[in-house]
Amino acid sequence: MTDVSTPTPAGRTEIDRTDERLRNDTGVRGALAAFTDQVRSGDLGVLPIVVGLVIIWTVFQALNPIFLSSANLGNLAVECVSVGVIALGVVCVLLVGQIDLSVGSVSGLAAAVTAVTFVNHGWPSWLAVVAALGAGTVIGWVYAQLFTRFGVPSFVGTLAGLLGFLGLQLYLLGSKGAINLPFDSQLVFFAQLAFVPAWLSYILVVLAAGAMFATGYSLARERRAAGLSARSTSLLALRSVVALAGLGFAAWYLNQSRGIGWMFVAFVGLVLVFHYLLTRTGWGRSVYAVGGNAEAARRTGINVTRVYTSVFLLCSTLAALGGVLAAARLAAANQASGAGDVNLNAIAAAVIGGASLFGGRGKASAALLGIIVIQSISSGLTLLNLDSSFRFMVTGAVLALAVSLDSLARKSRRSHGAA
Repeated sequence: MTDVSTPTPAGRTEIDRTDERLRNDTGVRGALAAFTDQVRSGDLGVLPIVVGLVIIWTVFQALNPIFLSSANLGNLAVECVSVGVIALGVVCVLLVGQIDLSVGSVSGLAAAVTAVTFVNHGWPSWLAVVAALGAGTVIGWVYAQLFTRFGVPSFVGTLAGLLGFLGLQLYLLGSKGAINLPFDSQLVFFAQLAFVPAWLSYILVVLAAGAMFATGYSLARERRAAGLSARSTSLLALRSVVALAGLGFAAWYLNQSRGIGWMFVAFVGLVLVFHYLLTRTGWGRSVYAVGGNAEAARRTGINVTRVYTSVFLLCSTLAALGGVLAAARLAAANQASGAGDVNLNAIAAAVIGGASLFGGRGKASAALLGIIVIQSISSGLTLLNLDSSFRFMVTGAVLALAVSLDSLARKSRRSHGAA
């Protein structure tokens, strides 16, 4: 009887050759083999997030059957948006190995700018939003100059901004400390009452599944033209069918209540735009290159200063957008806007979602996945009538676990030569 581990003339075992054939297989078996190789080498991807969400949702559903109701999940999705948008900007900064500690204060300042210009000065709502976003962009440009021209660490520069812009927010709000937004305004309607019609939600699901297949097929064709391995058409079709079924069920379930909020749809669309920018453009490749090794990126001709400037601009602008959406959701801007746990939750969501604190690793989807985890914890504990102290402790434990997994994965990738 022949031993399958007996070396072949080429110096490899039959098991090695089988593993290689599986990795080269472009079908389902090949995809599973490639996924197994990634996990073994420390590239866990979204696996910890999926497992964590299953555990969190199972525990809270067992403790309170309302948790997974369509009404609560629909509300949870909308509540994710404002901090999720801020977290998306944090992901961009983390990808280049930097940090922005002032995103909460910037969001609060943007909320104050929106309320003051819209309510007190009578500006059109769209112009007030543009002014708030412009303020965020200017702040990001200042951070970039401090870091690239004067060498001020991003930690110190943005910490100063955290304090300074909080003071400016309080100054703008004045002695009353709060400004209410009109309930009949487009901003408040969009954040509180605008939901996708049921029929349109199913059309969006079909379009999303079709777009997934089209983009996957286009990428596979490009790889084959370059002589590289690519996923088979059957695998791409299977993936799209699974997505169609999953998204279709989610849309049907949420439509049992109020449905899917347009604000959440806009957030998902923003995540997809940034996913495309980071994975399919030269700018995105430059961001990952700078995050992996800034000096090596500079030697290859990448304008590192421009990359740093772009991510700081995006981070502060998205923080401002998140502040505007939060004010619209609450129909008010006050001294608590952007304060409390907004800053920490935005950073925690990016890290929990898979963005590495060491730079160079992470995806735009990290903001979406991370904020769903955090908001699930918050919603579950609220339904159990537990105060915020438990939410802080649980969120802190999840964050510590996420950072630990990132560190262990980094060591594993280094030992496998994939760091």
